[in-house]
Amino acid sequence: VQLVESGGGLVQPGGSLRLSCAASPFTFSSYAMSWYRQAPGKERGLVATITSADGSTNYADSVKGRFTIYRENDWNTVYLQMNSLKPEDTAVYYCHALDNYGMEYWGKGTLVTVSS
Repeated sequence: VQLVESGGGLVQPGGSLRLSCAASPFTFSSYAMSWYRQAPGKERGLVATITSADGSTNYADSVKGRFTIYRENDWNTVYLQMNSLKPEDTAVYYCHALDNYGMEYWGKGTLVTVSS
């Protein structure tokens, strides 16, 4: 199982980015997919989750109303649309997959820097 993130970069405060996570080769639709982030000197924390069953979503309070997670099962890809970015959103963002048996996988991360 391989998860490959892309879409990170440098953006000004108030700007937008879309992160992508391409997954292969597994039954993508049966996995709950999440985005985590880790800022310098801080622990990794959950940003957003989308379930496998009904596609319901959950967000960290700090990103509610600004970030949107969605998935395209036909393309084995999960996205994180990030709007109204703030300097405190600066972090390495990681893609995470979890199956019904507790098996989990991580991507290597993509760096998002929000700075003027």
